[in-house]
Amino acid sequence: MQQWKEEVLSKERNGVAMLFKSMGVEWIHGTARLTGPRSATVEAQEGAGGPQDLEFQACILATGAYHLSLPGIEPDGARVLTAREMLTLRSVPARLVILGGGVSGVELGQHYARLGSKVTIVELLPQIVPGTEADLARELRKALEQAGVEIWTGSKATRLEKTDSQVVLHAETPQGPRDFPGDVLFLTVGKRPETRNLGLESAGVHLTERGGFIQVDDRMATNVPGIFAVGDVARPPMLAHKAYREGILAAEVIAGLPSRWNHQVIPGVIYTAPELASVGLTLEAAREKGIAAREVRFPYLALGRAHASHATQGFVKMVAEEGTGLVLGLHAAGERSGEFVSEAALAIEMGATVRDIAATIHPHPTFGELMSETALLWLGEPMHVARPSHRERPRP
Repeated sequence: MQQWKEEVLSKERNGVAMLFKSMGVEWIHGTARLTGPRSATVEAQEGAGGPQDLEFQACILATGAYHLSLPGIEPDGARVLTAREMLTLRSVPARLVILGGGVSGVELGQHYARLGSKVTIVELLPQIVPGTEADLARELRKALEQAGVEIWTGSKATRLEKTDSQVVLHAETPQGPRDFPGDVLFLTVGKRPETRNLGLESAGVHLTERGGFIQVDDRMATNVPGIFAVGDVARPPMLAHKAYREGILAAEVIAGLPSRWNHQVIPGVIYTAPELASVGLTLEAAREKGIAAREVRFPYLALGRAHASHATQGFVKMVAEEGTGLVLGLHAAGERSGEFVSEAALAIEMGATVRDIAATIHPHPTFGELMSETALLWLGEPMHVARPSHRERPRP
């Protein structure tokens, strides 16, 4: 499996290198830091020569983020690992303790459980994948527990013991103090923007007071003319597709185009089984904004393609404004939800209504039909689930 992964990554890297060559992009392999508002120095890899000084008209900082640690629970590359090491293991740990039930914790936790690990997840907050729509988190927890993953939410790690053969995580849980032994501890308690050793002070670049991100405007420009920042280092959410779009935007601005960040929503996907996908507002968030909204929930069990694919677990929730039917959000747990969530993102960006989605012909049989089926349910005109009572059936 690791060999296959490296083959895929190698093809991706080689493809980017070929694109660089075809477009005349010079690639300098080393560690860079700013030395002023228009200059930087690059320390080459060992044996590749001395430092190289650069001057520039424009610079994009895209250094990503680094994994956080806790006092007394620091990664050591052997028994306490970050996601980077977890993705390069050459053997499956018999017992895996995961400190942190966020996205990386549940994704890799389920992965190693499938490979045979006895997995335990310890999460400080009341639900796994904090910040995710509550029903989606509950659906995922059910699937993880069915797969044998032990989950302890509302539990605070107090200390870690390490030996040459195992680790023992001590924690305060809702059931009192408890010890969690394992062969490996996967530490995944969050990330911080990678602003260390960038020379930001030398260039005069400002950071945000909250979170320590590089401060940027709607053009991805920092307070220093000519210096831009994109991705995890610039602002949340820390998502690759958001970073990609920001990189394009910064390049367009540098090229002189009148581009601005004007996206209403950014979809998010958690790659578990069931797959979780969300975009836009939840019902609670819409009501907090003073929007009269309503949601419906359509089950995968009522979809033909789901039965054909042995993937009937899950549901789709659509949130829309009462009266107008304006689409506000979509939250799904189930097979291929990360694929059709883009349709919901487009609907929100374009100001589409549930009627627009319902009236759009979707190919059959596909998982994408869940969009039109859920829209019809919201309208009170479902085709493949029981029709709601007349008083519940809206006519926007």
